[in-house]
Amino acid sequence: MLFVIASILILLLVFAPHLWIRHVMKKHGAPDSDMPGTGGQLAEHLINRFELSDVVVEPTDEGDHYSPAEKAIRLSREVFDGRSITAVAVAAHEVGHAIQYHRQEAITQLRQRYSPAAIMVQKVAVGFLFAIPLVVAIFKVPHVALLTALIGVLAMLASVLIQFVILPMEWDASFNKAMPILVKGDYIQKHQYDAVNSVLRAAAFTYVAAALLDILRLGRWLMILRSAIR
Repeated sequence: MLFVIASILILLLVFAPHLWIRHVMKKHGAPDSDMPGTGGQLAEHLINRFELSDVVVEPTDEGDHYSPAEKAIRLSREVFDGRSITAVAVAAHEVGHAIQYHRQEAITQLRQRYSPAAIMVQKVAVGFLFAIPLVVAIFKVPHVALLTALIGVLAMLASVLIQFVILPMEWDASFNKAMPILVKGDYIQKHQYDAVNSVLRAAAFTYVAAALLDILRLGRWLMILRSAIR
């Protein structure tokens, strides 16, 4: 009974942030007649305003993000063509990232330094974990399998922790860039402040939600490891 309760609590802990983010984005994603333009139009305008001449805005099917390598703000169709609080807030958030890199702010070093490492570490972790059955079959020595699994689990845990390291950059893009830009530039009205604040908070915590899902995957691998060693 305690195991079931603990499992439910873990699932809630992992999925609650993800569900909350989806709820906030959807809640404020309806067309708003008070919005003078779409998310894509706002992003284009802010690029010109902040003289980010080498940055482009593109629609994408891969989720909203800024690509520093290609200097491209990529917005989902809902944001690019949307005339909603969610569309405007998310577009401003991604422009915030473009400003961070354009100004070469120290905080950008977090993502440049740790994102490639996180991807590599995660690939190594998955490789080790997938190798466990093969190691067991070849060596038939539980200790070797345990060592292989331990390395894989530690590597995946390191990848999860790196996701949390990136959070300050996301927070800066939302609340040191996007929110002041939207308020001081009169792009939003006072009655929209709270809604925009909620969307920007959700955008900042997207990486946390992803990291928590990685933790759930890590738990699944630990269960597989336990079965394999037995």
